[in-house]
Amino acid sequence: MLNTWVVTPTCLPLVRRRCPACRSGRFRASGKFRVNANHKALDAWLLVLCTGCGDTAKLTVFERAHVRSVRPELLDRLHDNDHGLTAELLQDPVLQRRNRIALDWDGAWRLDTGGDTGGSNPSDHEVIDVSVRFAARIPVRPVRLIAEGCGLTRAEVDRLIAEGSLVSAVRLRARLSGDFTFVLKR
Repeated sequence: MLNTWVVTPTCLPLVRRRCPACRSGRFRASGKFRVNANHKALDAWLLVLCTGCGDTAKLTVFERAHVRSVRPELLDRLHDNDHGLTAELLQDPVLQRRNRIALDWDGAWRLDTGGDTGGSNPSDHEVIDVSVRFAARIPVRPVRLIAEGCGLTRAEVDRLIAEGSLVSAVRLRARLSGDFTFVLKR
């Protein structure tokens, strides 16, 4: 039987960026946007706040864009400070690259296993087939997810990989942010 686990975000991730005022390395998204118009050119920024001193920084969404090139729905969402748009833009690789930022997902996600494998006492010969789906691009090591989902320690998961009892088509010790499957033979 195929079990489906889902990695879902619980809140917005922190933004890794150096604060020029206090040298802190983390910012949190305020959920607010600033839009500026200069004749027919538009600029838009996502405002983030330093976790250390509270100083405000701007992440460029677009700059010097012609007013007709911006979709009216996007402009409305920017003016309304849409929280969903904040989440979408933070995960946008183009915005991350343009602003030279990375996201810190520590404590901002959870694993939903459906309760099938976590607390059960499977027999020694049971085979567990699991499909892990990511609701957002959250980089996490599969070893951590498997340990958390099955109620094992990471050392036990490493031992199962070495024995060949835990197999997958992906590297289980590397960070992943995409869907994968694995089979656990107990």
